[in-house]
Amino acid sequence: MPRPIHATIHTCALRNNLERVRQAAQDAKVWAVVKANAYGHGIERVYASLRAADGFALLDLAEAERLRALGWRGPILLLEGVFEPRDLELCSRLGLWHVVHCDEQIDMLAAHKTQQPHHVWLKLNSGMNRLGFTPQRYRSAWARLNALPQVDEIGHVTHFSDADGPRGIAHQVEAFHAATLDLPGERSLANSAATLRHASAAQVRADWVRAGIALYGSAPDHPEGRTAHWGLQPAMTLATRLIGVQQLAAGDSVGYGSCFVAPAPMAIGVAACGYADGYPRHAETGTPVLVEGVRTRLVGRVSMDMLAVDLEPVRAAGVHAGFGSEVTLWGQAAHGGAILPIDEVAHAAGTIAYELMCALAPRVPVAD
Repeated sequence: MPRPIHATIHTCALRNNLERVRQAAQDAKVWAVVKANAYGHGIERVYASLRAADGFALLDLAEAERLRALGWRGPILLLEGVFEPRDLELCSRLGLWHVVHCDEQIDMLAAHKTQQPHHVWLKLNSGMNRLGFTPQRYRSAWARLNALPQVDEIGHVTHFSDADGPRGIAHQVEAFHAATLDLPGERSLANSAATLRHASAAQVRADWVRAGIALYGSAPDHPEGRTAHWGLQPAMTLATRLIGVQQLAAGDSVGYGSCFVAPAPMAIGVAACGYADGYPRHAETGTPVLVEGVRTRLVGRVSMDMLAVDLEPVRAAGVHAGFGSEVTLWGQAAHGGAILPIDEVAHAAGTIAYELMCALAPRVPVAD
């Protein structure tokens, strides 16, 4: 028998989440963002559920090739554009759209010999200060691109830094509209947070929205927003089983460093999951866990292959917990329908759901 840990990808949840994004986006088209191997879910596993999107967005040419091999003939957008001149040849062959965010990428296009003009998206640095042309240089960059025979259509794109927080997006929307005023081409501004939180603003939805984390069942503005509030469902469950039970006396410690000491006699369960499986080592005592669908907590330090959970709340609920009992690290419990949002686990561990999804280790079996 293999170790009992496994991940499940819920294809129905993916379809639900895409539909929820569509409702918020209203008339805008939807990019399904599948970078980082679909946020750790697997491009091949999510494809059938997300193919109702209008396009896919990602970073890697190899992932774009995988989408084409699956049969996708619609738009694919490279969110960081190309990294060297020969990438443009593959863009031509695969029919990829790509972001242009710097002079060097314009230079590559100017030197590129192609029979098929490229569809590009010019990126504005509207305040994120990662990639893109500043508002002062944006129109001159557009003029350079527009003069190239290697370029066909030019879209306009930016990315919000604070769509999930109190600062909001107004300052970046203003910069975007000033920079792109009267320029032809489609526009894309909204990420998951902007699509859900600012859905009433038509100028934010524009022509395309870019849905990432929301597709996978995480609230983009947790802890203020919750998945249930946004109508999202968890697309990934990480589950395992108890492989041991220990009875502790008051004063007994648990795990490396003895960082948890039992305040009274208690039972703990040892679950087959650790940081080598992708569970965060820095998760502290109190991080939520489900045992047989009953909410309890992590105790002690996470080790490479195991972690310990408090069985007292489970037994207090009248539920038997022992060797072989189901442990849900995040997602949906197999019995009873209880859900542990990945956002809650990430928040307790001082990180974000994106990291937990993408950190799922190759040794964890995944099924849908």
